[in-house]
Amino acid sequence: MTSRNASIIVIGDEILSGKTQDSNIKFIADELSAMGILLAEARIIPDSKSKIIQTVNELRNICDFVFTTGGIGPTHDDITSSAIAQAFGLELEINQEALKIMTEKYEKRGATLNEGSKKMAIMPQGVKIIKNSATSAPGFKIENVFVMAGIPWVMQAMFQEIKIHLLASFSDLGSSPFYTQSIEIFIGESIIAKQLEELQAKFPEVAIGSYPFKANEIWGTNINFRSKHKDLIEQAKIEFKLILEDLNK
Repeated sequence: MTSRNASIIVIGDEILSGKTQDSNIKFIADELSAMGILLAEARIIPDSKSKIIQTVNELRNICDFVFTTGGIGPTHDDITSSAIAQAFGLELEINQEALKIMTEKYEKRGATLNEGSKKMAIMPQGVKIIKNSATSAPGFKIENVFVMAGIPWVMQAMFQEIKIHLLASFSDLGSSPFYTQSIEIFIGESIIAKQLEELQAKFPEVAIGSYPFKANEIWGTNINFRSKHKDLIEQAKIEFKLILEDLNK
């Protein structure tokens, strides 16, 4: 079966300005890989309603799953919910389930839900909420688009809820994760480029990548093997080691 694929949309001017370093892509990529979902693309876009609408509509039509992070907080620049509603041609509404969860959480702390926090319960009509054990303010799901917070530890809490949904809804997920193994060599990648090309052609179900590095002023290459088939990775590694032996003769 062809792997289901996904894309990530990271929303935030603070990421593009360099003020904040994104860590959400790596977390989501690792989680998807463990479920056997191929991350096809990740984009970082500004807090622009038109750009969010354009990107969401493009990616939701070509990917099985789309994950967005950022822009669902209580401030004026948190426009993701509104943009998602427009992308799907829906009106915004106060999601009563989300409001109830947040109100009860605040009451347990002896506090009252303020107007800024109530904004986080405004979502497109008819969405399913994504529960959030970290702060209570939910994300939401509409069709194949999962909308999450940008703060990493909050996003991670939301993703655990999404993971449960994905594994419960799709029987082919979780059974065939991606496996990755690496070999580090102190040989420049240009020297082995042709051999790697031939090896990749021989093992089309194994993604073989080469990544140069420099240690103690010596250039080397990290060869990465990635596949859903452990046995094919092992076979590719054996053949690669034979290539190295030939080079060292």
